[in-house]
Amino acid sequence: MTGALRNTTKRSAQPGFIWAAPATLLFATFGLVPILVVGYLSLTSWNGLGTPEWVGLDNWRALPNDPDVGGSIGTTLLLTALCWMLQTPLSLLLGVWAAGPQRSRAILSTIFFVPLLLSTAAITLTWLSLLDPNYGLAAALGPFVGVPDGNFLGSPDRALYAVAFVIAWQFVPFHTLLYQTAVRGIPRSLYESAKLDGARTISQFFTITLPMLRHTFIASSVLMIVGSLTYFESILLLTGGGPGTSTRVLPLHMYIKGFVGFDMGYASVLAVLLVVVGTVLSVVIVRSTGYHRMTSQREGMR
Repeated sequence: MTGALRNTTKRSAQPGFIWAAPATLLFATFGLVPILVVGYLSLTSWNGLGTPEWVGLDNWRALPNDPDVGGSIGTTLLLTALCWMLQTPLSLLLGVWAAGPQRSRAILSTIFFVPLLLSTAAITLTWLSLLDPNYGLAAALGPFVGVPDGNFLGSPDRALYAVAFVIAWQFVPFHTLLYQTAVRGIPRSLYESAKLDGARTISQFFTITLPMLRHTFIASSVLMIVGSLTYFESILLLTGGGPGTSTRVLPLHMYIKGFVGFDMGYASVLAVLLVVVGTVLSVVIVRSTGYHRMTSQREGMR
């Protein structure tokens, strides 16, 4: 009897492994293998051509002596915080609104989601023209927001905020879509019961909608924060890391060292550092929020 049970268990476990195999192979090929290769390159001296030369930990020893790496990490974390603080409330409110029954919702939502269909380069070049202080939209609107010269990208104090705004314009629709889908999954019976108890719309938002969006909020935040660590094209095209080094984030610093300075070994060190920072932030968010212990919020509901 025990042997038959074991055979049944083995047979039932096999389909699960088979279904997981393609995803596992895909992750190993495009996730683990590149990380291992970059880890190896961080121990070599390589200019991008020829054969990498093994130098051991020399590149890692040079990391503390890099005058720009500390500032790049700080700028990266600041941009990450700005993106989260700007995108989260906008995405949440727009997602709740887009899930409603308004007549204009379908048309406006379609227009609003257009940035999801555009490439990062196209969006960035468009905003680069709009933020031009000479003939762009910034020249006209600058005086109304306390910037008389309209020079947002050319100011060390304002450039990073302008970059965060452009990034938010591109990615808020994606996170709005997450919240919209989650709101539509909330059982309507909860709102009907709240109405019978006399709860108003704002009260329903704070007592029903927000608690039910906890899973989505954490998932969106993880995607937003980890994604912010890899922003590169927007900053390269908008400011090139300037003025000075005020917008030089770690991915851009890695690009400059590797593809401008032809020091692929040291650039690989920065790449590994970026992976470590992203992994640590993800683990901290998941562990501190209890996301790994969460269960379905709809259990027992019909």
